[in-house]
Amino acid sequence: MTDLTSPTTIDRPPLAERALSERVRVVPPSGIRRFFDILATMDDVISLGVGEPDFDTPRVIVEAGVESLREGRTHYTSNYGTIELRRALADHLEARYGVRYDPATELLITVGASEAVDLALRATCDPGDEVILHEPSYVAYVPAVVFAGGVVRHVATRFEDDFALDPAAVEAAITPRTKALFLGYPCNPTGAVLPEAVQDELAAIAVRHDLLVYSDEIYDRLAYGTYRHRAMSALPGMRERTILMGGFSKAYAMTGWRVGYAAAPAAILEGIVKVHQYGIMSAPTTAQDAALMAIREGEPEVERMRAEYDRRRHLIVDGLNALGLDTFEPRGAFYAFPRISSTGLTDDEFTERLLLEERVAVVPGSAFGPSGAGHVRMCYATAFERLEEALHRIGRFVERARAA
Repeated sequence: MTDLTSPTTIDRPPLAERALSERVRVVPPSGIRRFFDILATMDDVISLGVGEPDFDTPRVIVEAGVESLREGRTHYTSNYGTIELRRALADHLEARYGVRYDPATELLITVGASEAVDLALRATCDPGDEVILHEPSYVAYVPAVVFAGGVVRHVATRFEDDFALDPAAVEAAITPRTKALFLGYPCNPTGAVLPEAVQDELAAIAVRHDLLVYSDEIYDRLAYGTYRHRAMSALPGMRERTILMGGFSKAYAMTGWRVGYAAAPAAILEGIVKVHQYGIMSAPTTAQDAALMAIREGEPEVERMRAEYDRRRHLIVDGLNALGLDTFEPRGAFYAFPRISSTGLTDDEFTERLLLEERVAVVPGSAFGPSGAGHVRMCYATAFERLEEALHRIGRFVERARAA
């Protein structure tokens, strides 16, 4: 009789070594995390690392969340989210970008834009499907594609071109296995945007090759100078092939509320909701009620914060260029992406030494893809006076590095 309690005699590695799936094993840990682990043990650090507004959520939005709790709105909503928020969001997108979504069947409220990205990919990627992605790009995009079973085909962008995405390079990357194009603009980590001519050509490529387009527009409201953001789905021929993703974290300083959205044609959104309902059920009710107030009453606060980010943007870009750290002008989001090769250091060396020697935390550009090597990401969503001090510390560090 077989002893079912005895270890198997089959010659194979211990369970702990083979428990994780291959797609999880091939994805490395975040290149950002090691530096934040070091940062957590240090005092007097100026962090330009975390991509998060330093503003508190505006009080009118907070009070809406508090009132939601007091009124006993502590239960599940529809899988799609509250109809009130979806109606307000539909009106908001139409007013800003001229694209209309049916709030009943074409809008889903998610747990932040991050869940929207994950859902969109898992609902639409079959094993082996290729997704074209510009890089440098947000650290979660590649893992999200891999976890969904897809294959990433990178299109590099360059400092010499202000990290602009070249439509010809995108088209050249298309193969018979290409299913989709993934766009994250305004871009984290570079702050680059899509000029109208580039966006129009990318839309034409998508139509010409019958591609799905994932468009993460979480930074849509953080645009500066003469640049005006356009929703990808608002362009001719794009509404039926675009999954538009966004949220409330960046513009409304609501990162911890975890509320975002996905907008797509009903036939596509139905599949996205299927993944959402089995994994999440619904976004937090309190956060949805707060987001509704953000749409209704938050516009003055969005403009106030955007104007302050713009002031900081000029400070850090001018300051870095004055230090000889070449920095192009970011037109969106709240990041600068200086080139640090003049110091003779790699981006990893620069990042670690700057933290240890001057207590300033930045992120190595290579964490966002090979094109980011030789750069670092600096988030200017921190107080103006702290940015001034950070530039002073960076200047001391750069001077020492060059003298070595």
